[in-house]
Amino acid sequence: MPTKNGSRHNCSAKGDAKRGQGHGQQKLSFVEIGADADVYEYSVLVTSLDEELSAFGQLYRDRGDAENIFDELKNQWGWGGFTTHDLARCRLAARLVALFYDWWNIFARLAEPNRHREAITSRPLLLHAIATRVRHARQTTIAIASSHAKSIPVAKALHAVASFLRHLTKNAEQLTSLQRWRAILSKAFEVFLNGRSLRLPPRLAPS
Repeated sequence: MPTKNGSRHNCSAKGDAKRGQGHGQQKLSFVEIGADADVYEYSVLVTSLDEELSAFGQLYRDRGDAENIFDELKNQWGWGGFTTHDLARCRLAARLVALFYDWWNIFARLAEPNRHREAITSRPLLLHAIATRVRHARQTTIAIASSHAKSIPVAKALHAVASFLRHLTKNAEQLTSLQRWRAILSKAFEVFLNGRSLRLPPRLAPS
């Protein structure tokens, strides 16, 4: 068996089955490893894809990322927490949860575009705060105080989001609804777009 430093340890494989006492089930002692040997764990992937060997690692990680989304939807957003015999209500609830999940992740990406935050951490980080409303001279001011340990960087991130939305609101009259969403999504996913504007899907692009 190969070790981390390149040396090899001898392992003895016993192919004969040993009978237990009496007429019990047969036992197979396959490999015996010495006390000082390094033990490795191997995984075998079986696939029919015709790809280079180096591509399977990334494909496996991509599948894991996709599974994490469904795990987050079920365990942190309650996607699997409703049951009814009414199929229409089930579909409506599932679509609402998926829509809220999308909206929240877009907002979280606006606040922190460089990483994905699951709801279990992003909701306490961005939502748990105490707000105070003050009215003076026909003006209303809302002061928000967060008790989170990362309240200072969160305040800076939310201030940046507010500035972006304020700038978008000033130009909203000249923009269509589709153009406003394009601007918001381009800002939220600027890391993936490398600063480029999001292209409209062909079926939504103007002719």
